Amino acid sequence: MKRHPFEPARLISGLTALTLGTAYGLDALGLWHAPGPWLFLALPAGLLLSGITAAVRSTTRRPLTDTPSPSPHTDAPSPTDS
Repeated sequence: MKRHPFEPARLISGLTALTLGTAYGLDALGLWHAPGPWLFLALPAGLLLSGITAAVRSTTRRPLTDTPSPSPHTDAPSPTDS
């Protein structure tokens, strides 16, 4: 199986959706009374946290070097070769 890169923003979004789905399900079954404002504020808060996480991760992931490495699949010589 192909491995996928770890994306913490998707993890936070998924956990938010799973938590809200569980809360609505328990409320519908009558096992737990979910406070209304809590459920309406949890989704935007989770999405905001996910967005902040994605922004921080994208700004902290920088290339290891500033110079681009030559592509191994090019047949043309580089301009510096004589």
